[in-house]
Amino acid sequence: MSFFDKLKQGLTKTKEAITGKVNEVFSNFRKVDEELLDELEEALILSDVGVNTASKIVDNLRKRIKLEKIEDADKVKDILKEEISNILIEKETSLNLSTKPSVILFVGVNGAGKTTSIGKLSASLKSQGKKVLVAAADTFRAAAIEQLEVWANRANVDLIKRPEGSDPASVVFDAITKTKNDNYDVLIIDTAGRLHTKKNLMEELGKIQRIIDRELPNADQDILIVLDGTTGQNALIQAKEFSEVTNITGIVLTKLDGTAKGGVVIGICDELNVPVKLIGVGEKIEDLQVFDAKEFAKALFE
Repeated sequence: MSFFDKLKQGLTKTKEAITGKVNEVFSNFRKVDEELLDELEEALILSDVGVNTASKIVDNLRKRIKLEKIEDADKVKDILKEEISNILIEKETSLNLSTKPSVILFVGVNGAGKTTSIGKLSASLKSQGKKVLVAAADTFRAAAIEQLEVWANRANVDLIKRPEGSDPASVVFDAITKTKNDNYDVLIIDTAGRLHTKKNLMEELGKIQRIIDRELPNADQDILIVLDGTTGQNALIQAKEFSEVTNITGIVLTKLDGTAKGGVVIGICDELNVPVKLIGVGEKIEDLQVFDAKEFAKALFE
């Protein structure tokens, strides 16, 4: 099965949630009026697109209807697809890996699929011929280190770890030293999913970031937040919280297969001004893929 087919299959429930609700609105209206637009906005909100983004999409529809003098409801439907596609394809979605070494820092709450995503990305980069080192800098949970080690072994990449409770910044320093000495292409760093307060989290991520900036000043960096697609609007809230404490460059959206809440991708791309870079549409090691906005939009609407 091609990735597009997997994507299409995985997005079945999301597609039903969005296009099902939208189609229902259009089946009840033949006339293009304000009531139609109100119903469309409600349908988008119920599809986990988010209040702000739904409002923006409908405002754009309203302007285009007036400007292009549209009276046919089917034409409005086509424009709606265009507006959603435009939100998704605005941003550059590829990883920043042009330097040797490059650094990818993973952040996000526990349970979102962070460890699994690191393992799958490591395997993908390894299959592309890259030499990958993973740093287990989430030292607050013993399980996090153990799980990461399992995934590193599965992906056949190297791992730097220290005992539970160690200083995360020191793990990162050790990892950077090894990266430089042993000529790695990519350093992937896992960080704590949740500390006691936002202040603790900010300080910890700040320390790690300063070490990276000092030791690898010219290296490409990505700071990826891992979000669970099944949590809908909660994923957007988490992304906003983490964007307050660190400069997120991309989003990894997991568990898109089997959720009806994939519409949150549209809201995240729009509100955070940060691209979705990777998406997970299955359990297998190859099921984490670079996000292709055009393919995503196609899978939603075809």
